[in-house]
Amino acid sequence: MPDESAAPGGTTRLNKRMAELGMCSRREADDWIAKGWVKVNGAVAPMGLQVGPQAKIEIDPKARGQQREQVTILLHKPIGYVSGQAEDGYEPAVVLVQGRNRWNGDTAPQRFAPSQLKGLAPAGRLDIDSTGLLVLTQDGRVARQLIGEDSGVEKEYLVRVGFGAVSNDVQAVLPPQQLGLLRHGLSLDGQPLKPARVDWQNPEQLRFVLTEGKKRQIRRMCEIVGLKVLGLKRVRIGRITLGQLPLGQWRYLAPHERF
Repeated sequence: MPDESAAPGGTTRLNKRMAELGMCSRREADDWIAKGWVKVNGAVAPMGLQVGPQAKIEIDPKARGQQREQVTILLHKPIGYVSGQAEDGYEPAVVLVQGRNRWNGDTAPQRFAPSQLKGLAPAGRLDIDSTGLLVLTQDGRVARQLIGEDSGVEKEYLVRVGFGAVSNDVQAVLPPQQLGLLRHGLSLDGQPLKPARVDWQNPEQLRFVLTEGKKRQIRRMCEIVGLKVLGLKRVRIGRITLGQLPLGQWRYLAPHERF
């Protein structure tokens, strides 16, 4: 399907160009353009403008101020909550983002305010049966970095597994070629999976490091090679680790932290 934001002659729709440059998300760009906060080569930009790679794009300080107020929240999601919209009677994980659930070890300077819940959305899924690090953000730049088409950010998981009737010392009974397949060679939904790092953390638990996130990917990968997932926990996204964050509690991404 052709990209309608690109045009002949090497120009690109302004909102896409701003996202490519890391200024904001496309949605934010559209909002700023509509408010007259974006200039291209000295002139206020209209909606839908096509720009070349050398175009000088200037952003009004009001937009930067609005962007600085956006928050990114790190939540230790418990089992039984869905990442996004409520479904099948299960609550979305964002309901846990309340003042009383903020980790008392959080050293970020922000004060919690209900306005921070507006537009707060998960940047990546973590299924209802899994626990661990979930990122919720108002910042389109963070979402693009973590789940954009060209994202290569690593996600690390600890996965407790069983093999047939065996749930102790699974490492001793899983054929080495099955472990090799988990690392590379499997396909899901008709598409080959990217190489993954998969190693034994202990005799009952595997450590997965992935750079993609298809729906229930690890569970489906394990099923193909005869493993059953007994527990799954995401412990790292990029450079950000779950650390000591307690189950069901959250903290802010600190100003100095980067994925």
